[in-house]
Formats: sequence, structure tokens, C-alpha cells
Amino acid sequence: MGIQTRSTARKGRRREFDVRRTAFGFAFLALLICGAGLAVRTALRSAERHPVVAVVSAVALVAAVVVLLRLRRSRRTAARAAAAAVETAYEVVDAALEELPEADAVPPRPEPLRTVDQEAMAPYDYEAMDPYDFEEAVAALCRRDGCLDAEVVGGAGDLGADVVGTTPDGRRLVVQCKRYTSDNKVGSQDLQRFGGTCYAVHGAEAAVVVTTGEFTDPALEYAEQCGIVCVGLDGLTAWSEGAAPPWYASASVQPAEG
Repeated sequence: MGIQTRSTARKGRRREFDVRRTAFGFAFLALLICGAGLAVRTALRSAERHPVVAVVSAVALVAAVVVLLRLRRSRRTAARAAAAAVETAYEVVDAALEELPEADAVPPRPEPLRTVDQEAMAPYDYEAMDPYDFEEAVAALCRRDGCLDAEVVGGAGDLGADVVGTTPDGRRLVVQCKRYTSDNKVGSQDLQRFGGTCYAVHGAEAAVVVTTGEFTDPALEYAEQCGIVCVGLDGLTAWSEGAAPPWYASASVQPAEG
């Protein structure tokens, strides 16, 4: 019987060293290492921003490892590994949930504070106010519409000026407030007293009389001659609801020379 020598020679012969194959192997290994590093870095950043997604990904990875273990090990060993992996995953999930902020911990949104100017836009019962509150409400309307320095100066010895300020176009604003009832009208004598002081004493360039009542016809005639703007209850209500402020009308009304 003959002896086979060819196969024995092949088994005992060592492979020749291939430079290209070795270089390719090292390059492929380097790419794997770099890719793994980038994947880990990306996973860490994602975990900081989205901990729940990171936990789900970790559970999926553990499940994949368990599947591989089931393929390579016995069923008993794989079952133990799966139980340990699931227990670890639950612990990770619990830890991540503890780190998440609770819904009750979010502070409630504070309600916006109402400023004086915003309150001036609310519907007011001007007739129910006392004289001082009425003056404050008129001053708030002036500030709302651009007279930022409007203030109440009324009182004893005010000589007819209850609210003073500066209009947005730079004119001196002087306002007299008459908190009258509907059956008490502002007469010509009231307008004459105000007309005698608003220009000469207070240096008014925009003179306005505001009332919760009405004006008599002689009072309106005198106001037109002196360049005084009269605002009754209807005009006051329209102004508070957003109509043009009275000093715009006073710009077209000039006091008569006398």
C-alpha cells in the first residue's frame, strides 16, 4: 500500500508573510477601534441629553448580548445571563427615572402683574369714584397714551390744575378734572376760572377739562374761544377704551387773542 506524502507536506508548510494583507488587517482594526470610540462618545452625549433613550438603547444592547449568549452557550447558562441582564436593566431604568425632574417640581407660571397704565384700560365706573381717585385715573390714562411724566398735582391752591404732564410731541399738558354727577353740568364760570390760570399760571400748551357729567352750551362756547378741549362722560369712556387722547384735538385749537 502506497503512502500519501503530498497532503502531509501541505499541512506542515507555513503560510508566507503577506505585507498587503497584514497592512489591510491593521487598517481595518484601526477603523473598528475609531468607530467604536466615536460610537461610545456619541452615546455618552446622547445619554446626557436624553437619558430615557439611552436607557432603552442599553436594554436593547443587553438583549442582543443575551441572544448571542444563547447561541454560543447552553440554555441554562443563557437563562442565568438573561435574568441578570434584565435585573441590571431594571436598575438602570429606576436610576434614570430618579434623575428625571418630577412634574410637580416645576414651579407654576406667575400671573402677570397689572400696572397702573394697564388698569387704566379696564372699564371704570368713573361716576362712582371720589374726586382724588378720578384724578388718578385720568393721570393713568395720560401715561398710557404717552405722557409718561403725568402726575396729580390737584389740591388746595392748585389754581385749576389737577393733572400736569408733557404730551408725546413735547407740549405742556394741563388737565382739570370735574367729578360731577350726570345732573350737574360744568358751566361757563368753571371754564373761565380754568382759562384764566391754565395758560398764564401753568403755561399750558394743551388745556383739557375732563368731567363725568356734561358741559353747558356757554361753557362749550367759551372753551372753543380759549382753545380748551372739553371731555364729557361719553368722550372719557371712549378715551379709556382706546380712542385718541384729547391733546390731539387741542393741537388744532388755538386760544383766541384778546
